[in-house]
Amino acid sequence: MTQRRILRLSGPDTRDFLQGLTTNDIKKLDHGLVYTAILTPQGKYLADFFLKADGDSVLLDVAAELGDMLVQRLSMYKLRAAVEISDAELFLHRGTSDAPDDALPDPRHADLGWRAYRDVPQQDDGTDWDAIRVAHMIPQTGIELTSDTFILEVGFERLNGVDFRKGCYVGQEVTARMKHKTELRKGLAQVSVSGEASTGTELLAGDKPAGTLLTRSGGSALAYLRFDRVKGPMRAGDATVIWTGDDQNQAS
Repeated sequence: MTQRRILRLSGPDTRDFLQGLTTNDIKKLDHGLVYTAILTPQGKYLADFFLKADGDSVLLDVAAELGDMLVQRLSMYKLRAAVEISDAELFLHRGTSDAPDDALPDPRHADLGWRAYRDVPQQDDGTDWDAIRVAHMIPQTGIELTSDTFILEVGFERLNGVDFRKGCYVGQEVTARMKHKTELRKGLAQVSVSGEASTGTELLAGDKPAGTLLTRSGGSALAYLRFDRVKGPMRAGDATVIWTGDDQNQAS
C-alpha cells in the first residue's frame, strides 16, 4: 500500500487559506472527503491530496514522499494567516468492502471504496488497487502525476478534483484556459499491452515518440499519449500497445 502522511491544519483561517490555494471548493468539506491539488503558478501539478473536516480542524491526506515539500509550500503561502500545520499522528485505512462507521467514500470513483483515519496502522487487505486504477483511469502520485502534469490532462474534472465555479486559486488561470480549449492534444489514456514492457517505457508510433507507458495491470495499462500521433498500434520495447477505451473521444 502506498505510504501516506496525515497532516492537521487548524486555526480560524484554515478553510479560507485552503480555498485560495487548492483546485477544489473547500465548502464541500461539509459533505465528505474533498479530493484536490495544489499547483504551480504556471498550472502544473505539485501535489494531490484528500481533505477531511475533523472538528474545527482539517485533516490532509497526502503521499508520504510529498509531505515535507507540501508542508514547506503551505508554510510559504501561510504568511500571517492564523493556520497551524502539524502531523496528525494518524494512519490511513481504506477498503472496498462495506464501509465502517468512521469511513467516508473516496470521491474520485465509487469502486475506490472508502477512506478512514485511525491511530493504528492498517494491514494490507489484499485489494488490487492498480487494477481498479487502470480500469477507471485513476492517476497515482509519482506515476501518472508528476511535476510535468497538467491536471486536466489526467482527468481531474472527471475525478471530482477541480471546481470551475469556486474562484481563484494558484494556477487557476492556466487550468481554466485548458478547460475551454476545444480538445486536449495530450493526456492519460487506457491501452492494451501484448508483450513485456515496464512502467516508464517510451511509446513509439512508427518512429515517432507518442507517449509513455505507465501503470500496468494484466493486459491493460495507463499511458500518457500524444493523441495526434496515435493512428494505430504502438511499440513499447518488445510489446505492442493499442489505444482503447472511450478516452479516444478526447482527440476527436
